[in-house]
Amino acid sequence: MMNIKPSAAIRKNYNEISELCKRSGEPVYLTKNGEGDLVVMNIEAFARRESMLRLREDLIAAEEGRLKGKSGYSIDNVAALMKAAVQEVLDGQRK
Repeated sequence: MMNIKPSAAIRKNYNEISELCKRSGEPVYLTKNGEGDLVVMNIEAFARRESMLRLREDLIAAEEGRLKGKSGYSIDNVAALMKAAVQEVLDGQRK
């Protein structure tokens, strides 16, 4: 569900918006004069999203390398990398 609020809401209802971000784990989109202006999100959700984006970038780079004929990783290497990535995301959720 997309949470949309007018920009004045951040000044008037900071605690309410903060709680909404924490409770939903989703960003809140702020509008100004009816147009999109800012996105506000909980720091843990942001860190989790950043971790997932880094993982995605790493996977894309690995696939591009594979397609160019670069040597890959063994199954054990991949399993260890995946476990580390999952643990990073889980650690970010616990904070």
